[in-house]
Amino acid sequence: MPVKKVALLTAGGLAPCLSSSVGGLIERYSELAPDIEILCYRSGYKGLLLGDSFIVAPDIRKNAGILHRHGGSPIGNSRVKLTNVEDCLKRGLIQEGQNPLEVAAQQLEKDDVDVLHTIGGDDTNTTAADLAAFLAKHDYDLTVVGLPKTIDNDVIPIRQSLGAWTAAEEGARFFENVVAEHNANPRMLIIHEVMGRHCGWLTAATAVDYRKGLERMDFVPDAGLSSERKDVHAVFVPEMDLDIDVEVKRLGEIMDRIDNVNIFISEGAGVDSIIAEMEARGEEVPRDAFGHPKLDAVNPGQWFAKQFAAKLNAEKVLVQKSGYYSRAAAANAEDLRLIKSCTDLAVDCAIRRDGGVIGHDEDQNDILRAIEFDRIAGGKPFDIDQAWFEDLLAAIGQAKGSKVSH
Repeated sequence: MPVKKVALLTAGGLAPCLSSSVGGLIERYSELAPDIEILCYRSGYKGLLLGDSFIVAPDIRKNAGILHRHGGSPIGNSRVKLTNVEDCLKRGLIQEGQNPLEVAAQQLEKDDVDVLHTIGGDDTNTTAADLAAFLAKHDYDLTVVGLPKTIDNDVIPIRQSLGAWTAAEEGARFFENVVAEHNANPRMLIIHEVMGRHCGWLTAATAVDYRKGLERMDFVPDAGLSSERKDVHAVFVPEMDLDIDVEVKRLGEIMDRIDNVNIFISEGAGVDSIIAEMEARGEEVPRDAFGHPKLDAVNPGQWFAKQFAAKLNAEKVLVQKSGYYSRAAAANAEDLRLIKSCTDLAVDCAIRRDGGVIGHDEDQNDILRAIEFDRIAGGKPFDIDQAWFEDLLAAIGQAKGSKVSH
């Protein structure tokens, strides 16, 4: 059947691609099929459940290019899982006895939507797949075309998710200022906590990007301004072993020599150990609608600070999180090119009624295509055997392991 109306929604956490992706979809539809009506649901699946939406008017289409220059999401996000009835009821998104999938399906049918574009991570897109399957069972023909948004870069089997390159660049920029705190106090320990629940890619990429910036700087070592004091001294990701005693010895020597230590950690590094400690104390671990531990409550940065501060005899510890700074940035040039190719193909696929999540398929020679929803999953581990990561560890003198433990 021909496509007459499409809907867009963004969901999950922010990433430096959402605004540009919305703009790119609007631009592509306006170029290829200007008669197709575009509707946006406000605040992701929340807006879909509540019927809160607006039509993309001609003035919005005319100015869609402006969205490429902004971060965040102009149409708003939320974390809603349509199969979590209890959470949807608790938040007032459905009434007692209602099925969220059915409520969402009825709203899409009421709005005469032929294609739903979901811009989000694995949770967003697998939720969309649940919705499409539900609608198919009830003889409603909806095509879902997703775009992979996650700064963690951990969507299986997608090579590169939208916004991740920018997040790494912005995290490096964030630390360029934070690291100057190393000379605010003797024996300073600075911990840079980077987003990445299950995957260490963003932490590693941020460290590499930051060190490239150091290479472009001039220093005056004799005046105390040295690249070594501003360098990254350790990188801890969920996929690696952490032998605290070995690292304390190595980092202790650095602390004694240059009077400070800078550590980059993934927010997911050591989480299993932290949760086990919390539960052993009888503490409840807060979780979101998808069952993920709320990392602000788990607080890996503070846990690492506790592990290392006393053993390194640090006089002061500074824990800084770059996530909210990085994820709300506007897309950089590299991501804008990736977003353009993905939004163009997303519209092409939508018009053909070819559903799936748009991305470079690692299982099919990195071809950019609509990847089947049943193959989409989160938590893709970062490959710590890649040459660029091994080069990073070698440059900072850190040994490589396989899994964080203590």
